[in-house]
Order: sequence, then C-alpha cells, then structure tokens
Amino acid sequence: MIRLIVFLALAAGLAYCGATVKLGKRTLFGHVRAIWATEEVQDLKEGVKDNVGPTVDRVKKGVKKGYEAATSDDTSEGSGSGSGSQATPAHP
Repeated sequence: MIRLIVFLALAAGLAYCGATVKLGKRTLFGHVRAIWATEEVQDLKEGVKDNVGPTVDRVKKGVKKGYEAATSDDTSEGSGSGSGSQATPAHP
C-alpha cells in the first residue's frame, strides 16, 4: 500500500513538473509535443503504420474468431470437454 502511495506521489510530481517547469522556452511536455509534430516523426509514424498494419489486421481477425468461438452456442454442455473438475466419491 505504501508503494502505491509513493508511486502515485512520484507520478503526480512528474506530471506537475512536466507541465509547469520551463526548460528553456518550453516545458517538458511542450518539448515532447514539438518533437512529436516534426516531419521526421510523422514519417516514422506513417512507416510504422504501413509495416504493422497487416499484422494488426490479422490479430484483430484472430481475436474476433476467438471471441466468436468462445461465445458460440453450438457446443454441447454434457460432452465432458469443459474445464471443471469431476467430483470424486468420498472414501469412508
């Protein structure tokens, strides 16, 4: 519990300092925003989107098929293929 409080205090301190303390002309978040808006980073984002796009589509299709398989009603409940455990008789 104390770890969580310390972590939250550090995160809040970083957020406060990043938004208010000037580092030259800009704050930390202002520098990050300026870097993110450069042409080089935009080219990098487009390149990643082009290269990873097909993989993301395949993962989305796989997740959709898995969800459909998990929620389909055409599996019989009494087939014994469930993940539950069988009850064993008590020995006197």
